[in-house]
Amino acid sequence: MAWTILFDLDGTLVDTVPDLASSLNKTLHAAGLQPFATAEVADMVGDGMAVLLARALAKRARNPDPALLARFHADYLAAVAVASRPYPGTVETLAQLRAAGWRLAVATNKPEAPARKLLQTLALESFFTAIGGGDSFPVRKPDPGHLLATLRLAGGDPHRAVMLGDHANDVKAARAAGLTPLFARWGYGREEMADGAETADRISDLPDLLEKVKQVPAEVAQAHSPPSARPGYR
Repeated sequence: MAWTILFDLDGTLVDTVPDLASSLNKTLHAAGLQPFATAEVADMVGDGMAVLLARALAKRARNPDPALLARFHADYLAAVAVASRPYPGTVETLAQLRAAGWRLAVATNKPEAPARKLLQTLALESFFTAIGGGDSFPVRKPDPGHLLATLRLAGGDPHRAVMLGDHANDVKAARAAGLTPLFARWGYGREEMADGAETADRISDLPDLLEKVKQVPAEVAQAHSPPSARPGYR
C-alpha cells in the first residue's frame, strides 16, 4: 500500500494569515472593536475560525457572538485567497511527492468550505485525494479521530502515514492516531510545539525527510502505536 501524508493547511501549505487578519479585523470593526496586527493574528491561529474569533473577542473583553462569527465566516469565504499564497516550493514539492507514489490529503481545523475554496483558487486541490475540514467530522485536531477519518477518506493506512503541521495540535493528533508527526518550522507555531517531532526547515526538505520515515519497519511502528491507530477505532 502507498504511503500517505496528511498536511495541515494554514501555516503549513499556505500563508493564510493576511486574509484571515483582514476578515477578522473587518468583523471587529463592525462591532466597534480595535483591530489586531497580522503577527498577533498568527499567534491566535490553529484551532479553527470560531476559536480564532473567540480569542480575538476575549482580548477585547467581549464574549463569543454567533452573529459576528457568521459575519466572519461570510467575509472570509468571499475573500479567502486575496493575499494568501502557498509557501515557496509547495507546488513543486507536492508534485514531486505525488510522482514518487505518495497519497496526499489535507487535515485542517479550517471549515471545509473555505479550505476547499482556498485550495481551488490557488490551484492546489487536484493534488489531494481527501480534504478533512474542521467541520467535516464530529471531532477535529488535536482529537486523533480527525486524522483517522481523513485518512480513511484518502484510502490510507495509519501505519504508513505521516502528519505534517506547524501547531501542537498536529503533533498531538498524529501521535494519538499512530501517525508519524513532522513539524513545519516555517509556519506560525512556536518551536516548542514540535515536542520532539522531526522538523523541516522548508517544505522542499520533505522528500528526503519522508524517505527516512519510510525506513522505519512497519512492525516497529505498529508495536508502538496507540489504540486509536488500530482497526475499529472510531
